[in-house]
Amino acid sequence: MKLRSKAAALLLLALAVLLLALLSLRARRDLEPPGFPARPEAAPQRRHAPVPTRPPEPHAFPGVAGRRSPRRRPPRPRPRAGRPRAASREKLARRPGEVRSLHSVPPELWIHLAVVACGDRLEETLVMLKSAVLFSHRKMCFHIFTEDALKPEFDKQLRQWPDSYTKKFEHRIYPITFSVGNPQEWKKLFKPCAAQRLFLPVILKDVDSLLYVDTDVLFLRPVDDIWKLLRQFNSTQLAAMAPEHEIPKIGWYSRFARHPFYGSTGVNSGVMLMNLTRIRSTQFKNSLIPAGLAWEDMLLPLYQKYKNAITWGDQDLLNIIFYFNPECLYVFPCQWNYRPDHCMYGSNCKEAEREGVSVLHGNRGVYHDDKQPTFRALYEAIRDFPFQDNLFQSMYYPLQLKFLETVHTLCGRIPQVFLKQIEKTMRRAYEKHVIIHVGPNSMS
Repeated sequence: MKLRSKAAALLLLALAVLLLALLSLRARRDLEPPGFPARPEAAPQRRHAPVPTRPPEPHAFPGVAGRRSPRRRPPRPRPRAGRPRAASREKLARRPGEVRSLHSVPPELWIHLAVVACGDRLEETLVMLKSAVLFSHRKMCFHIFTEDALKPEFDKQLRQWPDSYTKKFEHRIYPITFSVGNPQEWKKLFKPCAAQRLFLPVILKDVDSLLYVDTDVLFLRPVDDIWKLLRQFNSTQLAAMAPEHEIPKIGWYSRFARHPFYGSTGVNSGVMLMNLTRIRSTQFKNSLIPAGLAWEDMLLPLYQKYKNAITWGDQDLLNIIFYFNPECLYVFPCQWNYRPDHCMYGSNCKEAEREGVSVLHGNRGVYHDDKQPTFRALYEAIRDFPFQDNLFQSMYYPLQLKFLETVHTLCGRIPQVFLKQIEKTMRRAYEKHVIIHVGPNSMS
């Protein structure tokens, strides 16, 4: 009995000693400062290498073998002024929501738009330029070729537009000039002064690329979009036009032309995109001599050879040129040069049915008579629109109501073809105004 009691006492004593040892060990750990874990005393202290006087190797920490530092990219050099990244630098420098000043856009990024206006084409031309300014984003330079009597009126009218629109463009006014041949004969070719477009590569020597349009053209979406088609040119293409017709068997050239013409239907020159630099440097094949001819050297002999066979003046001469040089022409879809022929006999422009009319061409005088009231309604809507008004309230909704009065015509039966792009363009302009000028936080 005594032995059992002694064994129990010894066991209790051993447990007490073990408990005291554990408590003392825990107390030592609690006394150490935080963040510095206890190290075994046998472990040698690591000695830090002295700070080197020269930069260390880029891939290693000083004094630590076998470890590599994270690779750091060298600082990117800032682009110099005038280099292609200047526009990106300016964009990054702007505060969120700040609109880029159009005056800061370098001239080489401008859109160059040319028009020739003589006789009674003052109003038509101003409405065309108004449509370009209303919807476009990039800064533009208008090259206006006109008679001396119209120069003061053009200048006066354009300067009366609101500052918010005049800052989007500059305009230059030129006299009607023809560098070769008889000026009076050129001037009377087809419509008054229309042959001037043939001489644009010669006159505008400092312009690289150019969009030429007739006075009876209206832009239903930003000019920026057709300007982008220049990027679609391959290495030999230097101009772009739309087909004269979509169906060869009812096209004018395929039935009546007495001279060579491009493709199966010919092309229409009312909307013409040009790389003037390439035109000036190209030797064109022709039916006059075996060797190629420069653009300016070709115009007069070509006209003299075919003047008794052509009907549509300068457009016929362009068709002859690209008949012999088809590799130089880029053909864009009919939505970029939509004319009454595309709907007055039934809709035949599939691209416009799918995407809407982008550029409206009211030839045949349809803006000023009652033969095609759909075209006239669009012209009058843009002409009468007050610059500062809301596009939807003052243009789009009244236009829809006017279209209801045109359903008795074949063109009037497809209003969506005319309205699709202009609605899309107005919606973008409205959203841009609300988000940038009003601000996204004030929309809630």
